[in-house]
Amino acid sequence: MRKRHATGDMRQEMQNHSRRGLTIIEIVIAIALLAIITTVGLVIANPGKQLAKSRNTQRELHLQAILSAIRQNIADTSGGAFGCATGALPTSTKKMASGGGAGTYDIVPCLVPTYLPTMPFDPSASGAHYAGNSDYDSGYNVVRNASTTQVTVSAPSAELGATISITR
Repeated sequence: MRKRHATGDMRQEMQNHSRRGLTIIEIVIAIALLAIITTVGLVIANPGKQLAKSRNTQRELHLQAILSAIRQNIADTSGGAFGCATGALPTSTKKMASGGGAGTYDIVPCLVPTYLPTMPFDPSASGAHYAGNSDYDSGYNVVRNASTTQVTVSAPSAELGATISITR
């Protein structure tokens, strides 16, 4: 009869036991790889840039809505002119805001609520807000070309170096 060696059985059992779990080195390597992949993903995705693009898209949609409302007002007015108690659309660039200051044009009474439910405002321009028809700052500009009568609305606070302007 052969005798079994206790040390051989123990070695075999230890080898089987060590193969069941992960070593600390394997865990550290996995965490390092995960960190590298996450960092590369964030750099590629650039969430700040994506948010700025989203705000620029929102600005463009706002300008389209405002210009459509202006065009509807003109279509509804006899003589094909913009009908507004504030007066004709400015022929020099003015910010659409309440208050009647020198650099502003109070356009809301002419558009809200007939053509727009509320006045859109720039999502990140300083001071841009809409609290009501008598308290707003759209953060957007309007101008009418005196010779062609085309109306241009623009977003001076566009991000990423974009120029957002619509003329019709």
